[in-house]
Amino acid sequence: MIVVHFCQNCVSQQEESVVALHITHMGRTRGRPFPGQAEYEQTLQDLSEASVQRNFDPYVDIDWDSPELAVVPDDPRWILDSRFDPIGRTEWYQSQPRSKQIEMGMWRQANVAKVGLQFESVLIRGIMQYTALQPNNSPEFRYATHEAKEECQHTLMFQEFVNRIGMDVPGGPLWFRRLSPIIPLAATTFPMIFYMGVLGGEEPIDHVQKQFLRSGIEQHPTMTAVMQLHVAEEARHISFAHQLLEHRIPTRGAFPRFLLSLALPIVMRSLLTAIAVPPRAFRKRFDIPREVWKEMYWRSPESQAMKREVFGDVRLLADKTKLMNPVSRVLWRALGIDGRVSRFRSEPAYAAG
Repeated sequence: MIVVHFCQNCVSQQEESVVALHITHMGRTRGRPFPGQAEYEQTLQDLSEASVQRNFDPYVDIDWDSPELAVVPDDPRWILDSRFDPIGRTEWYQSQPRSKQIEMGMWRQANVAKVGLQFESVLIRGIMQYTALQPNNSPEFRYATHEAKEECQHTLMFQEFVNRIGMDVPGGPLWFRRLSPIIPLAATTFPMIFYMGVLGGEEPIDHVQKQFLRSGIEQHPTMTAVMQLHVAEEARHISFAHQLLEHRIPTRGAFPRFLLSLALPIVMRSLLTAIAVPPRAFRKRFDIPREVWKEMYWRSPESQAMKREVFGDVRLLADKTKLMNPVSRVLWRALGIDGRVSRFRSEPAYAAG
């Protein structure tokens, strides 16, 4: 057995400086240094520590077998709320028999969870691609890996939620499911666009779930439990994506930034549709008239307003990174997702005035 004794007094000040310099520069954030790098890395360190100190396990923190969480037939708490759900606010839905409203609500919420699961699966695979390129001692590697672990717990939680409801829902649209093996590859080839996609998927879900939780409306307690756990951890994930894009985009050249300014609204709009709009199977199963469907997505003033509200924080990011230019503004408007910029991240809709 070899024992190495380290005597601090045996190391000269010059040698100590060399060691410290080596440790400091042994691969931190990948790429060239950029303004605000120290603060960025400290933020990632804080997020990593928060993931260690506060994390959840859906099979520990949710008592799935509790009688209070039992999913039973004819439970009115599954009826879609007219304030927050584009389907629930239509006269057509409200005129349906109560049993059909409940069945539609259960199918709808199960499918939202299934879409969330599919999106998280793409995200996990992309994160693993991204971390594979990070250098030793990278704060991005550490936090992104924490995030992937938490997202794995979310997929377990969403699938258990779907299983408990007992409806065989497909989740996202066919194009999203077909492209899901390919999308994670963008994390290494086009990391800025990949993390735009992270926000495009997470921001709408987070926005709607926070609305439900803040409103205090009566909904099935299983749904509330799932939302509470998801929102608590998702705040860190969204923060990381914002921080990464805010610090990385300005390091790109003028032409790449222009292309990113066009990609941002397209990615947001595409993923909003994939996540918020139910698949064709929903419309066929419940025989929803075409005109009613168009009103739900996105003809009615309320649904148009929701489409704009969910991306207030992303528009704030676009302003900070100078991705809002005359051409991109036209694109935001053409896609129906323009609007006021959040004054601060996670600004509630009622605070926006």
